[in-house]
Amino acid sequence: MNRISQLCLVICGVAVAVLLAGIVRQEAALWQPAAVILAVSFALGIKAIPLLRPYQYTAWIIVAVVAGMVYPAAFTKWGDFDLRNKWLILFVVQLVMFGMGIQMSIRDFSGLGSTGKGVLIGLLCHFSVMPLMGLLLTKVFHFEPEIAAGIILIGSCSSGLASNVMVYLARANMVLSVVVTAMATLVAPFLTPLLLKLLAGTLIEIKFVNMMMEIIKIVIVPIFAALLHDYLKTASPRGRRTVWGLAFLSIAWLAALGLGGLWRFFETSIGSPEALQMLEVLGFLAAALVVGVVYHQVAKGYPKLDAIMPYLSMFGIIYFTAVTTAAGRDNLLRVGFLLFLTSVIHNAAGYFFGYWFSRLARLDKNSARTVAFEVGLQNGGMASGLAGSMGKLGTVGLPAAVFSPWMNISGSILANYWRRHAVPAEGQTAPDLPVVEAIAEGQLNR
Repeated sequence: MNRISQLCLVICGVAVAVLLAGIVRQEAALWQPAAVILAVSFALGIKAIPLLRPYQYTAWIIVAVVAGMVYPAAFTKWGDFDLRNKWLILFVVQLVMFGMGIQMSIRDFSGLGSTGKGVLIGLLCHFSVMPLMGLLLTKVFHFEPEIAAGIILIGSCSSGLASNVMVYLARANMVLSVVVTAMATLVAPFLTPLLLKLLAGTLIEIKFVNMMMEIIKIVIVPIFAALLHDYLKTASPRGRRTVWGLAFLSIAWLAALGLGGLWRFFETSIGSPEALQMLEVLGFLAAALVVGVVYHQVAKGYPKLDAIMPYLSMFGIIYFTAVTTAAGRDNLLRVGFLLFLTSVIHNAAGYFFGYWFSRLARLDKNSARTVAFEVGLQNGGMASGLAGSMGKLGTVGLPAAVFSPWMNISGSILANYWRRHAVPAEGQTAPDLPVVEAIAEGQLNR
């Protein structure tokens, strides 16, 4: 494997020479494939460089960005099929969230009693510092309305598994990290659309109930399926029978909606779009219950499936990064540098205020470091999913495509710095998160 990585680095060097030659000679047929080969060979060869090994996954995100920029047509449509289709984006983002949910456990919420103060500070900082900083930066740099709304959107989203990975690398308070991530995910369906309505309501049309329902579909539904799988691992025989009974009822309900024409009846007899949305969400929750039960049965036969899911999530993130980049290529060429600068400032503000507000509240250093990651790292998948549901992937979704790679890089740098300057833990017991440990080398950002 090391020889293959070294060979990829050699190819990388050749690709650099071809890229430069193509740029100098202004031959797109030369520099465009060279750019993609350079990105791919570097992502494959990075394993041979110990200092850069923690950034392997970030390198693949960069591959997606480069490919989307160089060959946008390849990542927007395949024949008559639109890769930006909102249902496809929804499915991919749900896959990402399901992979995140597999690493969560119902037991994670038991840490709320011992970490209540830290959780409260983490949530307050996350849902105040980041959206307000996003709003400030849109005023400073004068982005067009939809891109500005996208910056505020990603600042208003919850944290994700990336923060757990960074906290693990930094040897900070893992219990606090997991609980803050779980609680931020649960309150996001209400707080994210509320913040977006308050801060970006003049930039784009925000339908509060619609967005709340979309977040439930994007985040809560797949995590519900994952937590149901976790529950079934230790459920009593009576509990399993109850779940199976609900699963069969859900199948009957879904069959009635789809095959029995019940959904068409609701569409014609119910005049309220909000009521129809609630029925749609109930259908998604019923499907999640079925998926959770089926997944649990499959995982019993293939115990390694739980460890594979985060990597499927990574593939999902690469997919919508490439599609978002391709969809917003023209906008990215115009405001890409300002967006990157915005991501650096926004991310740094999250780390800074998350850490120092925690210290002012007299949290210990490890807990303050944890809150810094929970505040500074946003759920890019959620932001992309919401932008896709609006049909604005190339504008509102563009900041997520730029912010996510940088969050990965900066989080890795900070985590490794704090790891080298670790402070003694104060009675913290880390939860059992074997897959977080396994992917810590690969840096996962959701």
